[in-house]
Amino acid sequence: MDKIVFASANPGKIKELHDLLSPLNLSVVAQGQFSIESVDETAHTFVENALLKARHASSVSGLPAIADDSGLEVDYLKGAPGLYSARHAERHGKGSGDVANYEFLLEQLKDIPDGERTARFRSVVVYLRHEFDPSPIIAEGTWDGHILHATEGDGGFGYDPVFCNHDTNTAAALLDSATKNRLSHRGKAIALMVEQLAARKSASQ
Repeated sequence: MDKIVFASANPGKIKELHDLLSPLNLSVVAQGQFSIESVDETAHTFVENALLKARHASSVSGLPAIADDSGLEVDYLKGAPGLYSARHAERHGKGSGDVANYEFLLEQLKDIPDGERTARFRSVVVYLRHEFDPSPIIAEGTWDGHILHATEGDGGFGYDPVFCNHDTNTAAALLDSATKNRLSHRGKAIALMVEQLAARKSASQ
């Protein structure tokens, strides 16, 4: 089984990626197993941040690397928190972590009607064969929905308890992992990446 380093320390993302790549006989190894520190996400787009993370992980580990950058875009907030989704509350002096982030978001949208609470998750996933890969695989996925007025469910991670997806019209936190992997922004992006990986493998045989 081929190993790929995943440039993330997020256990939820690591589990999702492992489940999604297992059909390709690929073993996902978290970058922490190589004592790889997270790289500073200094870029201004999801794709640039993903490439920064993948190059760093591949450089240190010597393995092919996958990285994603993703975030929640809320239309009422003009696309925020976007790139800063994981640090949304912290950047505004409201604490840190998942609970602080979605509680601050609910505070920002207090009394905003349903029709103005539209949002989407966006994910960009990149795959590098090596640090200097000139033709990385880049795939993007989105997941449309709206922000609830209160939390629902305790599954998933991040903003899942306050994001009502428009596929099932339920909070993402209420979905089982298989359903979420099929519907989510990351699931869609990785599915596209897997298709391109499979096509690349077939072409090289």
